[in-house]
Amino acid sequence: MGQGVRGRKGGIGIAFVTVAMLVGTSACGGGSGDKASDDIGKGSGKPSASASPSPTKPKGPPMLLDTITPQTGTTVGVAMPISVIFTNPVAAKARATVEKHMKVSASQPVAGAWHWFGDRRADWRPKTYWPTGTTVKIDADMTGVSNGNGRYGVHGYTHTFKIGDDVRADVSVTGHTMKVTRNGQAVRTLSINAGSAQYPTWNGTMAVIDKQEKVHMTSCSVGISCDKGSPNYYDLTLPWDVHLTQSGTYVHYSTGDPNPGSGSARGSHGCVHLSMADAKWFYGQVKQGDPITITGSPRAKAPADNGYASFNLSWDQWLAGSASGESTTATL
Repeated sequence: MGQGVRGRKGGIGIAFVTVAMLVGTSACGGGSGDKASDDIGKGSGKPSASASPSPTKPKGPPMLLDTITPQTGTTVGVAMPISVIFTNPVAAKARATVEKHMKVSASQPVAGAWHWFGDRRADWRPKTYWPTGTTVKIDADMTGVSNGNGRYGVHGYTHTFKIGDDVRADVSVTGHTMKVTRNGQAVRTLSINAGSAQYPTWNGTMAVIDKQEKVHMTSCSVGISCDKGSPNYYDLTLPWDVHLTQSGTYVHYSTGDPNPGSGSARGSHGCVHLSMADAKWFYGQVKQGDPITITGSPRAKAPADNGYASFNLSWDQWLAGSASGESTTATL
């Protein structure tokens, strides 16, 4: 079948203390839309750090944060943004103030900025990739801060994480290869197959969202085909799944394409296929936030909010979505 899988329309975020895992069916492929939802997911758990509500907080319902990614205490890749989801819309007039109350500090100061995707999601990314070994802290002191729509923050939230080894993968759709590097040194070149002409793979750089040893993938769940007699129908549980976009792009093994490469370029429904051995090896190499860059596909770059594809925007484009502009992190 040569199929990939495409993820269910849902979240990708990590909640305050627990990783949000994919639940139910997923599927990979070309996708029915080129725009990801502003909601990147919910998980269970309590805030990793919170201040007591201010005794003098303004009247009105609270402004709360739904998720902050990365999870506190984790080690992530060099392309990982900080992604903050609000439970309620933040008015444009309030965003500069809200940004200033979400302070980003780093052990190696870097230039960066916030960018709004809609009115509930704000991501902070450095101008270029994070330096390996950097410790990063976000202090979201929302106490008393207005969202411009009658809500006021009642808590402060703190997340601290670390930037790990600089692991990158460069995928050539036309060359049927994936070149993996670690801290600038070549590690391995793997044979791959990517999307078909009907279901092309996204181009661009996508930071790894998460990974799972097995994912249940169906064509019906994303509207590719619910007809069991269709050549595009599939209902499979496949191993070694590295998740790249909310719309469902994965790097993984497919039973329909067991030996990918230029000699067996059957094409997927948008995913990147590896052999079983290579998929297991690659799964063990990558972590959340590692950049996977795909070139040579006829499809456009993935939208920056389709997962964590923030580096698909130029710096000028990124700043155009910021209310307070570029700044340099405080020093930890």
